[in-house]
Amino acid sequence: MPLAEAWRSGANSWTTSRRQSFANDLTRPQLIAVTDNVNQSKGDQDPSTWQPSLSSYRCTYSKMWITVKYNWSLTLQSTEKSALQSMLNTCAS
Repeated sequence: MPLAEAWRSGANSWTTSRRQSFANDLTRPQLIAVTDNVNQSKGDQDPSTWQPSLSSYRCTYSKMWITVKYNWSLTLQSTEKSALQSMLNTCAS
């Protein structure tokens, strides 16, 4: 999850210590190593405007996004929620 997205979703009201903890949290899947091309195309977008090009990875990506939002009590916009639901629908039963 991009730090800018976290900021827009509630991190702007956090203490400096909490923001540092979020940025350095290795227990939640918010930091994923990707190529510079992927990182540049994604920027600080949420799932309503950017999704992994590999459709088979969208289920995993959406679950990670939801985990981070939930565990850090970050808000979810309606467009983001709709996109995540569509991505979750790609998950195998």
